[in-house]
Amino acid sequence: MSQRYVQVLTAAGAVPWVIPLLQGDEATLRAIYERLDGLFLPGGVDIDPAAYDEPRTELCGRTDPARDWTELLFTRWALSDRKPVLAVCRGAQLLNVAVGGSLYQDVGAQHPDAIKHDHFPVAGRRRDELAHEVRIAPESWLRQLLGTDTIAVNSMHHQGIARLAPGLIPVATSPDGLIEGVEGALVREHFLVGVQWHPEDMVDVDPRMRRLFDAFIEAAGGN
Repeated sequence: MSQRYVQVLTAAGAVPWVIPLLQGDEATLRAIYERLDGLFLPGGVDIDPAAYDEPRTELCGRTDPARDWTELLFTRWALSDRKPVLAVCRGAQLLNVAVGGSLYQDVGAQHPDAIKHDHFPVAGRRRDELAHEVRIAPESWLRQLLGTDTIAVNSMHHQGIARLAPGLIPVATSPDGLIEGVEGALVREHFLVGVQWHPEDMVDVDPRMRRLFDAFIEAAGGN
């Protein structure tokens, strides 16, 4: 996992705890979970379609079943206990799966009129490179936090939200209509936010992205 997540969370006042992937050891994981004030779900490899009851196709890339199992467990615990959750990229997708949604196994192949989303950092491309804009819903918490109706973001994913889970509200969309941001229905009472881009890589080029981490830490009781 990129250390950038840890660095940005620490700078916001967190004491990050990287959770081991102890698949099947629910007792140990629960003991860890009980010590957490909030849950951050980072980016990473593809989520196995078995997690949302769909057959795997050749469009799906590398997966990590132990990570899927562990993160889904922690997410469902956090939702049940109303602990703050901030999710980015794969994390936003996993949040959607955890509460009953599904994913495109490959956005470019499965989403109508898809733009290019897989701007991965190769051939000298930077992780903070702005790839496209997203439109933010006017009445959303995210709009209030960032103070803008549109914002340019980086984009390093090939999967994305297909069927939105009940209880999540779409609050940011890319030009092709792909959901790029979600909130819980009661986000001001239970911090539950997911974004498809990588704000941890954008904090130096767009300081507004720090507000996501600051708000998460505040919701977790850190400020």
